[in-house]
Amino acid sequence: MPERTPKALRAAIAQHAPQLLVDFDRHWRRDIADAYDLAPVPAFMARWWSEYALARDPRLEVKTHALEDEAAQEPDYARAKALIEEAGRIRRTAAKAGPGQ
Repeated sequence: MPERTPKALRAAIAQHAPQLLVDFDRHWRRDIADAYDLAPVPAFMARWWSEYALARDPRLEVKTHALEDEAAQEPDYARAKALIEEAGRIRRTAAKAGPGQ
């Protein structure tokens, strides 16, 4: 994982997960760059840190998205909730990766 800065994260995404770059840049421009407000930066970084951490492990990324997709189609509320909770656990674990890991 890169340094925990927007610039370092963007560079890592560009190099190792370029499929995320368009959405990262769009989100940055929409919520941060044109807002002149730094308050949303921590939430932005948390989201994209997690997305990048997942993208570094394609099997984990596929599993997470599959759980979310399955939950969206699941008619049983309890089962859908369990699937989303599992995807959330994976995302939270991935987001805990620190710089250099």
